[in-house]
Amino acid sequence: MRRLLISAATLTVIGGAAFWVITTPNPLPAVATAGLMGDAMAGKDIFWTAGCASCHMAPNATSNAELILAGGQKFPSNFGTFIAPNISPDPIHGIGGWSLETFANAVTRGVSPTGQHYYPAFPYTSYNKMKLQDVANLKSFMDTLPPSTTPSQPHDIGFPFNIRRNLGGWKFLFATDEWTIPTPLTPQEERGRYLAESLAHCAECHTPRNALGGLDRAKWMAGAPDPSGKGRVPNITPGALDWSTDDITAYLTTGFTPEYDSAGGHMVHVVQNMARLPLDDVQAISSYLKRVPAIAD
Repeated sequence: MRRLLISAATLTVIGGAAFWVITTPNPLPAVATAGLMGDAMAGKDIFWTAGCASCHMAPNATSNAELILAGGQKFPSNFGTFIAPNISPDPIHGIGGWSLETFANAVTRGVSPTGQHYYPAFPYTSYNKMKLQDVANLKSFMDTLPPSTTPSQPHDIGFPFNIRRNLGGWKFLFATDEWTIPTPLTPQEERGRYLAESLAHCAECHTPRNALGGLDRAKWMAGAPDPSGKGRVPNITPGALDWSTDDITAYLTTGFTPEYDSAGGHMVHVVQNMARLPLDDVQAISSYLKRVPAIAD
C-alpha cells in the first residue's frame, strides 16, 4: 500500500509538472521584434486582408465608423459567447499603450500583456504564420485609427472553459505554425497560401472542427456548420466549387457568383475587405484555392 501511495504521488507530481509546462504561455523571444519599424501604408492592406474591422468594429457600424475598433460584437459558439474587445489606439480601453512586442505576442502567440492565454476565437492559430514585419506594419496602421473609450466586455464563458490555463493544452494539441498545403507551389500560389492560410484565416470559418474546437485539417476548406447555429459555411475546395480562378476573383471582389447570386452573412464583410486589396493578391488567393485538395460535399 505504501508503495502504491508513493507511486501515485510521484505520478501526480510528474503529471502536474507536465501540465504546468505544457500550459505555460509561450511568448516570442524579446529579440524577435527588436529593431522592427512598421510602415502604416503597407499595414493598411494587411489590416483589410486580416479582417480586423469585421470583428472589432462596433455592432452595426457602417462607413467610416467601421474603422473605430470599439469591439462589442458577439460570437456564439459551443463553448459560450465571445465578445470582441476594444482594439482601438485608446491607451486605457484599447491597445494604444502596447509595444510592438506586446502586440506581436497577442497576434501570433495568443498571449495577453498580462501573460494569459487568449481564446482562439481570436484567430492567432492562423496569424501565427504572419511575418513579423507584417505584424509591425499592421500595428503602425492601427495606431493611426480613431481611439474609442468604450470598455471591452468580458466573454460569457462557463466552467471549465473559463479556466484560461487550460488553453495552453488546447494550443499544444491544435496550434501549429506549419502550412496545411505544402510546397511545391508557384510563387503566385505561395503568396495565396500566405494570404489565405494566415492573414485572411479562411479556414477558421470554412474548415470543420472537432469536439474541442480544433480544425479538422483532413477536411481543409470543406465547409462547416455556422458557429451561430444557423446555416452552413460552404465547401470551397475544388470538390464542390467548380469555379475558375477568374470566377473566384470576381466573387471575392464583387460578391457575385457566376450564377449572379450574391454573398450574404459575414462573407459580405470579407468581400468588402478583399475589394480593397491589390488585384494581384486576390488572384493569388484564387490560385491557391484551386490547389486545395478536392473534397466532395
